[in-house]
Amino acid sequence: MSRIDSTERFSSRVENYVRFRPSYPTEILASLERECGLTPDSVLADVASGTGIFTRLLLEHGNLVFGVEPNAEMRRAAEELLKPYPRFRSLSGRAEATTLPDRSVDFVAAAQAAHWFDIAGARREFARILKPQGWLVLVWNERRTEGTPFLQDYEQLLLAYGTDYDEVRHERTEVGGFFDPHPYCERGFAYRQEFDYAGVRGRLLSSSYAPGPGHPRHQPMLDELRRIFDLRQQNGRVAFEYTTRLYYGRTA
Repeated sequence: MSRIDSTERFSSRVENYVRFRPSYPTEILASLERECGLTPDSVLADVASGTGIFTRLLLEHGNLVFGVEPNAEMRRAAEELLKPYPRFRSLSGRAEATTLPDRSVDFVAAAQAAHWFDIAGARREFARILKPQGWLVLVWNERRTEGTPFLQDYEQLLLAYGTDYDEVRHERTEVGGFFDPHPYCERGFAYRQEFDYAGVRGRLLSSSYAPGPGHPRHQPMLDELRRIFDLRQQNGRVAFEYTTRLYYGRTA
């Protein structure tokens, strides 16, 4: 997949992304405070910051945050949503070329994004912009694919109708490549979303591998989603359950 394709594939999904994508557990910040010395005075680069979901958590913690985002539509959405936060700075850039000065940030973070990066190029860039003794933080919400009948059915729906679902899953990412040759630590946290049908539909359509309107699989996919929702809902709602994966360590 080209770098251009990976940065543009969410352009038509921004509204659903803003409304239906999950945030992240606040335990992440507690871990970074305890184990990496994160304080409200720390300066962070949130790379591939998208619509600012993870950025908001950092801003609410009191940090100065540079949101580095290559996709113009997502960047504009973040700028609008994060207007109330005076310590937010929006930049047009990418993981391999952030536009930030040398040794300018205490932390580089990437949430739900690093599987799109060129690992070698991003690692060089992160090492350049991090201050001495800085930290790299990678975060993913890993949707559970089993544990409830709905989660199992939803996974089968994606395998059946997704355009390139299996190819772009973040679980394929070689996380160690971002830190090599240094060690890194991993933590896991539980997270959960509940949706009515409109919400679960929006959550599905926020995914880059969900065929959009005009695609021959779009309506059959929605028909199947309606079927499994009606079958599995309890009191008009279904739950997405996640394990939020946090990886952190030093870079060269």
